[in-house]
Parts: sequence; structure tokens; C-alpha cells
Amino acid sequence: MAGLKEAVRSHWEADPCGSKLVTAEQGTAEFYEQMEAERYALEPFIRDFAEFERWRDRDVLEVGVGVGTDFVQFARAGARLSGVDLTDAAVDLVRTRLQLKQLQADVRVADAEALPFGDESFDLVYSWGVLHHTPDTQRAVDEVRRMLRPGGEARIMLYSRRSWVAFGLWARYGLAAGHPGRSLTEVVANHMESPGTKAYTEPELRDLFAGFSAVELQRFLTPYDRRVAGPLARVAGPRLGWFVGIVAHR
Repeated sequence: MAGLKEAVRSHWEADPCGSKLVTAEQGTAEFYEQMEAERYALEPFIRDFAEFERWRDRDVLEVGVGVGTDFVQFARAGARLSGVDLTDAAVDLVRTRLQLKQLQADVRVADAEALPFGDESFDLVYSWGVLHHTPDTQRAVDEVRRMLRPGGEARIMLYSRRSWVAFGLWARYGLAAGHPGRSLTEVVANHMESPGTKAYTEPELRDLFAGFSAVELQRFLTPYDRRVAGPLARVAGPRLGWFVGIVAHR
């Protein structure tokens, strides 16, 4: 797994999440403004899921800060905030963003599978679209649980295998490529973002979070599903959406 993790790290070092969606130079105020506008235009449901304002004066950890768009929302809301990312590129971008906005937070390079904090350190652990990239996602979820105080929450988004996006990948890289026997798992692992990316069924997600006292799943229909399915995506609604939000209680 060490080789796979290095491949994942190299991918995101070269392409901090979402950074190629905007035209401004990385690390400038305009870059961060464009990133924020683009992120919440594409994925407006993030705000309701994260409940940024709810975490004022609470201890919050984000695992996989990316370029820090969600991270700074927690900081603006007054959370006592820590964040980690596997890559130097992301941590450097987030530190620059915090300086520009005169916000305070602890952000450092760390591995989601071995978080550098003591047991029961946080009220919330948040992670949006990250833990399906680390090779041992179960270990990362177990680390999230270890971080949480009794009564704390994990709010995590992971990809869904029973989704328009996954079906579209199979149609392109399986059926159209003359390999209809390729599984959804295989095409997602080989053709979605960093190497080894995973996507889950709902029973698999419940197994992944079995150590928590209560787990709620929310499906989100995304623009990426609409690109694949067109009007059919609207008809089916969120049940075939690419994103699953998990709210898990310690």
C-alpha cells in the first residue's frame, strides 16, 4: 500500500483539489475568491451539510483540507480549528489563505490513516470527498472515530458506486472500450482522480462506519451526474447521486 499512497500523494501534489477549475494564479486573493465561488456554485449542498456556523467555539478537525475553501468557513464561524492534508501543496495554499484573511488555525501535513492528535480531541471531524482516496479507508474512518469526543460527530462525504458517474465511467472505459466485464470498482479505481479511488454501496458504508453509535446517509445529485445522465438524473433524483454524505455520531 505504500506505493499506492505515494501515487495518491503525487497526484494531489501536482493538482490540488479543484485548483484547475479557475484561471487566477495559485495563492493570490483572486484565486481563492474564484475557488470559493466555483465550489459552492457546483456543490451548494456543502453549506447545509457542514453546518459551518454551528461549530463556533467548538473543536473541529478537517481531514483533507485541499485549498481550504470549507476550512476557512469554519474559521470564519469561530471554530477552534485544525486541519490536515497529505500534501505540502495543499497545506501551503491553506496557510497562505489564512494569512490573507487574517484567520487562525492549525494546519499541517499528515496522513488520514495516522492522525497526529490525541484520543477524543474534537467535537467534529469533517472531510469532504477525501477518505475514498487513501488506500486503507477503514483505518482512516477508525482514526476519525478515535478523534471524536463522546457525543461528537463525523461529517464525511464519500463516492457512491451505484451512481450516474460510476455508470458513465463503466460505459466509457468498460463497454465502449470493449471490456464490458470490467467492474464499477475497477473503472473508478483506474479512471477517477488519483489511483485507487473507491466508491461504495450503502451497505458497505454502513459496515465502514459500524463502530459509531448512529449513522445517517444523505444522497446528493451532483452536476457531474447530470453531465452523464442529462434529464434522467432529474427524474431519478438523488438516489443515483455520486456523493453520499455520512453523519456518524460517536
